[in-house]
Amino acid sequence: MEEPVVPSGEEVETKSQASDRQTPITSKEGTKRVTKTTKPTISATSNLLAPIGSTGKRTELKSSQRSSLNVTKTHVTASSSDSNSVPVIRRNSTGGLPEKQPVSASKRQNSVTMVAGKKTTAVTEPVRRSLPEIRRSSLPSVPTKSTVQTSVSETRKLVPMSPGNKSLRISTTSDINKSDAIKKASVKPALNVYSASKRSTSSSLDSTHSSGSRKSSSKVSSPSAQSPSVSSGSRTGSLSTSLDRNSSLSGRRKAGTPESRDSRFIVLPQVDIKASDDVRLDLRGHRVRSLNASGLNLSSNLEFVYLRDNLLSTLEGIEILTRVKVLDLSFNEFKGPGFEPLENCKALQQLYLAGNQITSLASLPQLPNLEFLSVAQNKLKSLAMASQPHLQVLAASKNKITTLKGFPYLPVLEHLRVEENPILKMPHLEAASILLVGPTLKKFNDRDISREELTIAKRYPACTALCLRDGWEFCRPDSAGDSTFHFLFEQWKDHFPRDYLLKDASIDQPFEEDACHCHFSFVQDDNPSADTPLVLTYQWFVGERALSKFAAIPDATGEVYWPKHEDIGKFLKVVCTPILGETEYPAVFAISALVLRGSGIPKVISLEVHGELVEGNTIKGCAQVAWCGGTPGKGVASWLRRRWNSSPVVIAGAEDEEYRLAIDDIDASLVFMYTPVTEEGAKGEPQYKYTDFVKAASPSVSNVRILGDLVEGNSIKGVGDYFGGREGPSKFDWLRENKDTGDFVLLIAGASEYTLTKDDVGHRLAFVYLPINFEGKEGEAVSIVSAAVKQAPPKVANVKIIGDFKENSKVTVTGTVTGGTEGSSRVQWFKTSYAVLNGEYGLEALSTSKIAKAFRIPLGAVGYYIVAKYTPMTLDGVSGEPAYAISDRVVETLPPSLNFLSITGDYAEGGILTASYGYVGGHEGKSVYSWYIHEVCTHSNLCEAWHGNIFINFYLSIVLKWLCTFLLKVISKLISHIPDSILIYMSN
Repeated sequence: MEEPVVPSGEEVETKSQASDRQTPITSKEGTKRVTKTTKPTISATSNLLAPIGSTGKRTELKSSQRSSLNVTKTHVTASSSDSNSVPVIRRNSTGGLPEKQPVSASKRQNSVTMVAGKKTTAVTEPVRRSLPEIRRSSLPSVPTKSTVQTSVSETRKLVPMSPGNKSLRISTTSDINKSDAIKKASVKPALNVYSASKRSTSSSLDSTHSSGSRKSSSKVSSPSAQSPSVSSGSRTGSLSTSLDRNSSLSGRRKAGTPESRDSRFIVLPQVDIKASDDVRLDLRGHRVRSLNASGLNLSSNLEFVYLRDNLLSTLEGIEILTRVKVLDLSFNEFKGPGFEPLENCKALQQLYLAGNQITSLASLPQLPNLEFLSVAQNKLKSLAMASQPHLQVLAASKNKITTLKGFPYLPVLEHLRVEENPILKMPHLEAASILLVGPTLKKFNDRDISREELTIAKRYPACTALCLRDGWEFCRPDSAGDSTFHFLFEQWKDHFPRDYLLKDASIDQPFEEDACHCHFSFVQDDNPSADTPLVLTYQWFVGERALSKFAAIPDATGEVYWPKHEDIGKFLKVVCTPILGETEYPAVFAISALVLRGSGIPKVISLEVHGELVEGNTIKGCAQVAWCGGTPGKGVASWLRRRWNSSPVVIAGAEDEEYRLAIDDIDASLVFMYTPVTEEGAKGEPQYKYTDFVKAASPSVSNVRILGDLVEGNSIKGVGDYFGGREGPSKFDWLRENKDTGDFVLLIAGASEYTLTKDDVGHRLAFVYLPINFEGKEGEAVSIVSAAVKQAPPKVANVKIIGDFKENSKVTVTGTVTGGTEGSSRVQWFKTSYAVLNGEYGLEALSTSKIAKAFRIPLGAVGYYIVAKYTPMTLDGVSGEPAYAISDRVVETLPPSLNFLSITGDYAEGGILTASYGYVGGHEGKSVYSWYIHEVCTHSNLCEAWHGNIFINFYLSIVLKWLCTFLLKVISKLISHIPDSILIYMSN
């Protein structure tokens, strides 16, 4: 895994003062200490490949870096050695505060310098490797096996170490190794963290593997001496890799020491990759002046590029690094601007620009994956640059920053360092940083965010961050509201409509699903020049941070907005645009505080009753409810009626939001009551809305119609549905159509009923309804025209039974028939035991329906009432409704008598004679019959009478009977033999 080198933050002055008190240390002593080291283990090797930024291994990596740097030697070219160059100052790319170097360390450093001076000739040849050879491989292999050992115990005691003499026969001499070991005493580097240990005796280091204090003794292994990973021959390892493996073991053992517990760290973002030679380029300290130099071998495959401690002043050529993740350009000669070529480096995660002469970051493009940026030890006056959406650490210590103007939008920034800048004189700078960055900021100047500063930051208005970014001077929180408004007013005042000034621009504290009002107030001067009203339009926005890009809320264009559940924890912004006449002026804005979660108890914001308060109209109550985080439910609505000087009374059945005004509501005021209720059952406070008094509607009538059959003789009635208060003396008229002219002629006025006459048959009638209310106000008359009046069907009246109601008496039914000319009316007779008719109930037929109207009372009707059913019929066969008549008394019986007597039969000898008679007088008993024979003679006394039963038969002789029968047969046979011609002749 690749990490950039972390140089020490110690200044030159500190080192020069410490060198005056140095004491020489022999190489023999250094060699003796190295012999006590242990060999690197496999577990240490696994630590080398651990991901950068793993918090679980911070102390381990720090210890590993310390051990590695204790044995890594600085490469110095032959030319620099021959020119008596001074030692390179140890520098910190993260801008950490320098720590005092102990005198012993300075003495060792000076001693190493002396030793290096004696041994310069020994390292001349290896250092003379040509630059093209260096460019061909930033990781040249060392042909010998690495036997470098690191002592865990020595690491704990910060005792300098040096690699074994046998492992570096080709690349260096033992004396230089000894001097390097002496010089590296007590150095505490940090691989992926910045250490500010209180017990450290050396200054903190950057996250690159460059040696902190540039040693004057030369490292023979060419440019690869400064690389975090150097090849070591057949083992495919590296010198520094071997040291890192040993140091990782010591780091793990040292994780629980007091020193590690007191340390504070900058956790570098993780670069989860194993660096190999084809993705890594290390040209630290090679005096490179241009990235376009031949043989530099920049390629798009590189992911880890270390170009610190060079002479670069421009980034031309860097655009080829499209896959670079770690780029170290610290301690060059950049002045800026000119960072545009970095725009191609979309994959860049860590960028180191410390120790340059950069005066501005305005040209630094937005890098979508950038997580760590170090611009410490430059000449920046501000941090104005493009937004960096994934930047987590920004180190800008040791600059000339005096203002927060132009501070970028950094939505995920966690650690901000601005030590040793003039802006530290600003009171509550930490609170201002919290306002600019937001809740993601966890550390400020290598310390956790102070609770006091966090509390102070919450007291400032939401627009403070925007004002700070635009150059507002930070002030006390109690006056920040007026100060920020005045600051914005000064920016806007030149663009206000003429003669207008902005008096207020604010937003209420927003709550979830509660009405949030914005307030923009423009006032005119004392002498307005125009009468045209000023119109204000609104647009609401929502954003994650005050400095973020706000997104417009659809349809939120009024003075009130109801924050939704997804708006919780966000800022609201309202842009107000003044329009005067047809001119639209530049907008002003206001930013709210964070949207807070609702209480869950609904409340009614406003109640309105819509509709005209006139009888018959439908009015509707409308409630505007703030549900305050609860699930909207169905509220409880009810209507009340209030008369003058009386209390409201609940209207039965009026439990909906809509209500139709009735006649009882006239001259009364209505009350709409609404109680909001959520789905969870939470009830809010009921609210009331009173209306004005209800008025009566104008008189009117609808649904005018004629009731009854339009048939001659019937009575019909005109009706309609009156509306408009209480009805007064409405007027009614009946008219009849004149077939000749088509006009309607008045028949009768003032009555709603009319009886049809014979004159109306075949004519249409019209009914006119003129509504009039109780006060005498007339409405619009409504009329309806009927169909033609039909002729009435035959109808019989005054039906009577005439005659003597006695047995065998003849009775007749009479009646008056109307409805045309009577034809063959039919009469049917019944008997009944009831004196009062009930339809045809209890009737027993005495005859079938006949045309004859006379009827002789039979014996079976004795003791019963006689009933006649009279069905009238016209000549054309139309029948009417039948009418009934009943006798006034029951039928009586007569004394026994015969109304006729006759004898029928064959008056011949042997014939049968039958006596027939008509008996009247109730039921016949045992009547007495007598037969007499009367012969015509001269002597009357010769007549003889026979007495017998009811029928007496005289039998003739059988011979005479047979003779008669025979004669008939003979005559028939003779007739059948007569020719037809004779018969025809006889007939003629």
